[in-house]
Amino acid sequence: MMDKNAVSRVPAVLAQADRKLKIAVLFGGRSGEHEVSLDSARSVLAVLDPQKYEIFQVGITHAGSWLTGPDALQALASGQTDNLLPCTILPDPSKTALFVIRSKDQGQVQENSKFEYEHSKYEYEKLTDLDVVFPVLHGTYGEDGTLQGLLEMADLAYVGAGVTGSSVGMDKGVFKDVMRAIRIPTVESIIVLRSEIEKSIEQVIRQAEEVAAYPLFIKPANLGSSVGITKCNSRADLGEALLEAAAFDRRVLVERGVDAREIEVSVLGNDDPQASVPGEVLPSREFYSYESKYVDGTSGLLIPAPLPPEVAEKIRRMAVDAYKAIDCAGMARVDFFVEKKSGAIYLNELNTIPGFTSISMYPKLWEASGLPYASLVDRLVDLALERKADRSRTERKFRRTS
Repeated sequence: MMDKNAVSRVPAVLAQADRKLKIAVLFGGRSGEHEVSLDSARSVLAVLDPQKYEIFQVGITHAGSWLTGPDALQALASGQTDNLLPCTILPDPSKTALFVIRSKDQGQVQENSKFEYEHSKYEYEKLTDLDVVFPVLHGTYGEDGTLQGLLEMADLAYVGAGVTGSSVGMDKGVFKDVMRAIRIPTVESIIVLRSEIEKSIEQVIRQAEEVAAYPLFIKPANLGSSVGITKCNSRADLGEALLEAAAFDRRVLVERGVDAREIEVSVLGNDDPQASVPGEVLPSREFYSYESKYVDGTSGLLIPAPLPPEVAEKIRRMAVDAYKAIDCAGMARVDFFVEKKSGAIYLNELNTIPGFTSISMYPKLWEASGLPYASLVDRLVDLALERKADRSRTERKFRRTS
């Protein structure tokens, strides 16, 4: 459980700040989880304290365009984005800022804030310097290390895991391989490729059926929020499920179905992460689907999960071990199966940017562990600045010793 002093303390960096921190909240994105991201961002923006932060909303459309404006979230949700400004963050550590992109024929901008590339039809006007970026982008191009690579190149502090933790945590196949390497149990599974499905779906079906007896779960390897997941009870389901998952990713996970309780743990921290109390998901449908999470909201949550103390502690320890193994930072939600018949514990997956909606498990688990939602967001900003300060200590030039 979270250290009581860490729960109650004012974030160190915020306490020392003599001005508001300038924070860009990123949401939307080129992902099947675009709409979930908007819901999460709405909750985060609602608790960011305007006395501590100067907040800039940055919405990323389904097509990948970056747009900013005071009400960018509402504009993106409604599809009415004409009044928003195109913007970007540049992979240049001398320009740690949010820039507005303007066509040269749009008139003059402030001379001291603009620059342009030779032969370009556009010029870049600095909207604001940035202290922290808060990505609330679930799925591809937000949670998979790609955005994190841009922010690393830009030398900006940002909330959440770095490139390695994000990319490994995102790919269910690679993540399970790492867990097996450190002897954390996972359910039997294989990865098949979209190209293999397109070339010979019959052969892939035979491969899938060798994993285990039905039911089998088919999942896009690099997506979350239960998007593209199908539970297959027979061969008749399998072909359609493979095609569905392959529409969302070039890598598809085939996994043995487990009759299990679904237990989740929230982890918070950088080099010394701590785990929350575990919670249990009570799916209203056959499994914890996208619809039961976000559409009808009918799934129940038990917090804390009714588990024997030694089982709860083992799950919390496994969650922290998994978090450290992939060099995670900031936050993650770690999901487990506890098989009903045998009591066996399997680590299912780790989400480096978990849902932050009003019904999301991650903030609820921390609230039950003594850390309210608003304090959790402050703590995540603090951890981002802490991680950036540590990163800045790294030598970037070779020093000869003689």
